[in-house]
Amino acid sequence: MKKWAIAGILYVTVVILGFQAYDKWIAKDKGTAAQTDSHGDNMEMGGKQEERGGHQKNESHQGEDQGNSHAHKKASGNHDGSEVNTFVQIDNKSIKIFLKDKAGNPIDELEINHEKELHLIIVDEQLQRYYHLHPERTGKGEFTIENNFPDGFYKAFVDIKPKNFAFKVEPVPFVVGNPSAPSHGHELVPDTNYSKTVDGETVTLNVSSFKAGEPVTLAFDLDQKNLTPYLGAMGHVVILDEYGKEFLHVHPSNNSEPIFETSFDKPGIYKIWAEFKQNGTVRAFPFVIEIKE
Repeated sequence: MKKWAIAGILYVTVVILGFQAYDKWIAKDKGTAAQTDSHGDNMEMGGKQEERGGHQKNESHQGEDQGNSHAHKKASGNHDGSEVNTFVQIDNKSIKIFLKDKAGNPIDELEINHEKELHLIIVDEQLQRYYHLHPERTGKGEFTIENNFPDGFYKAFVDIKPKNFAFKVEPVPFVVGNPSAPSHGHELVPDTNYSKTVDGETVTLNVSSFKAGEPVTLAFDLDQKNLTPYLGAMGHVVILDEYGKEFLHVHPSNNSEPIFETSFDKPGIYKIWAEFKQNGTVRAFPFVIEIKE
């Protein structure tokens, strides 16, 4: 009996020591390995997140590059839906207009549009000065006009009808001389009086609707006794939005009255220059209107 009792005690002692040794060495090692694997997974996931973050950052830079490219296109008069690029080159004596296709070849075939191949509308950055000019052709896809402009920041709108090419008029910014820093535009204030007098001649504007997306009739009351056609029409209307980006050149709806039909796609403030030839003199009458939703 004593032998069996002693053997039983030794067996229990060995089992207890074995469990203690397992808990101290084996289980601890497994726990450390589990912590290491878990930490490694987190680092890998973190690395993938950083990789995705870096990819997004690259996409953001691509967006900035595209934005800069787009700005560059606007500066040279390009548009995504247009197949014609327009460029303006300035020196002390002249302003040159160049028309090129996407491959850089000159575009030379233009339809006659109201007695001219090319109408050049120029405004200053504050939309206070307005010029409607007709440069002379001086080469293939090249037109030139004298530079008599005072120093300042300007936008040119080249209005043409190229044969076999899609075209949309876009502003082409340019600088004359050495003006001071730009004044960041001029806030346009809608008119409350739609009668304007220039050189003793008075013109009154009647707008059929001030709502965006609707057909709009612009009818002008003026002394028509001495009104004569100008560039093949009884008047011309040029419209710009307050930012000098959206351009409209509207002609009369008939050959006998100064009535114009157009529409405004977006609400906002617009400046209108209505040109009429009276007593042999062409005058531009400016109006500012607000179009609402």
